[in-house]
Amino acid sequence: MARLDVTEMFHGILFPGHLHTQDSLQLALKFQFQDTDILIVSYPKSGTTWMQEIVTLILSRGDPHLSQTVPNWARSPWLEQHYFAAVLEASSTRPRVITTHLPHHLLGPVLQGSKAKVLYVSRNPKDVVVSFYHFHKMANFLPDVSAFPEFLHQFLEGTLSYGSWFDHVKDWTSQTATMKNLLHIPYEEMSLDLYGTIKRVSSFLQCPLVEDEVNNCVKHCSFSSMRDNKMVNYTLIADEIMDHSKGSFMRKGKIGDWKNMFTEEQNQYFKSVFKSKMQSCALEFVWEEQDKEETHGEQPDPSKEDKENKTK
Repeated sequence: MARLDVTEMFHGILFPGHLHTQDSLQLALKFQFQDTDILIVSYPKSGTTWMQEIVTLILSRGDPHLSQTVPNWARSPWLEQHYFAAVLEASSTRPRVITTHLPHHLLGPVLQGSKAKVLYVSRNPKDVVVSFYHFHKMANFLPDVSAFPEFLHQFLEGTLSYGSWFDHVKDWTSQTATMKNLLHIPYEEMSLDLYGTIKRVSSFLQCPLVEDEVNNCVKHCSFSSMRDNKMVNYTLIADEIMDHSKGSFMRKGKIGDWKNMFTEEQNQYFKSVFKSKMQSCALEFVWEEQDKEETHGEQPDPSKEDKENKTK
């Protein structure tokens, strides 16, 4: 099933036809989740692969065997993609780990009443758009990439594949107040405190780890480890589908790489759109490795509060 030049329009959102069909998208909205399922949700290029590795290693208690022998799309298949049902049926792994890019307004209804654990991964949108731009260059199943200024405009308007980043992030993260089985993990948290993230996720999944197990998880899901792991870095994908001569799937993984792409004019344009679209959202974003000041609706960091309380 190549369909490299096919695009599916589903509920007003574009999806690449190489991976999605109208049937597979419809089936996703009717999927019967089990209470033991683990669902990883994200907008593209927000740290999905990283979270897949973290979950795999936590469930394996730090043993890298599964993550080094089974492709990540087989360990945690994509709910809305055409091969999902066959892969899930063939898998004997329990609990089931499932991945999706679907927005909450589409998937939320089928999750109502479910006890499945949902991990939502977000990333600051400046780094998302840069990463997505580079991914478009190598992914032959995505539309030909335009110049970055036009690509940035499409991203801010929500007309790229998978829809609006703003709607995706706002709608999913707004559920944290009512969905006790949803945990929001920012990409930047994984980058700045991988050890703490693994502890937090393992606790949420009710799979507590001892110190050595946590350290093994950290070791095997570091960016360098994933970059060199062919079960994760997508080098198993044929060149006609993903042109590896045009880039690397595991590119940089750094916070603030957007500064190497954005002009000052583009940054100001981005800020104006961001302020308008996120005025009702209280999320905090880390825009640079050591700059946490440029935020929107800053929220307290629980780990910081704990440290401050201990020093008082």
